[in-house]
Amino acid sequence: MLKRHEILFNQLESFRQETLHLITNLTDEQVDIVPEGFHNNIRWNLGHIYFDQYLWIKAVTKESIPVPEGFQDWFGFGTKPADWVTPPPRLEELKKLLAEQPKMIRKLYGNRLEEEFSPTELGMHTIAQVLVRTIYHEGMHTETIKLMKRFLNC
Repeated sequence: MLKRHEILFNQLESFRQETLHLITNLTDEQVDIVPEGFHNNIRWNLGHIYFDQYLWIKAVTKESIPVPEGFQDWFGFGTKPADWVTPPPRLEELKKLLAEQPKMIRKLYGNRLEEEFSPTELGMHTIAQVLVRTIYHEGMHTETIKLMKRFLNC
């Protein structure tokens, strides 16, 4: 029988693969289009999925996170492509970061999942709780990407 943490990491990897599969045939040009009625594009959603996962880990641990420079400005809460003053990462770089992130989280935090920290404003106080929340969050953005793809006919 799989341990609870193995199940969590398996889900983290599985859902990430679903997200990456969804964008397999998209181009940099397609992921930059902001469909009518949206504030962001597919590139923003991908960067936000990546950034948000580490940001919530930081919110719990109060430790630095392995996020490239600029991600807060491009992909933080409340940001949008219309406000970008520097070019964001290309699609291939985002794909690579997203693919590596579950392994990196397991490496950095795998033996600390149940370590107790001060609760966040959402009441999370362990890294395991953060990962459950960020898997849910990724699903919301994956659905947004699916909807955007329909609007863009791709």
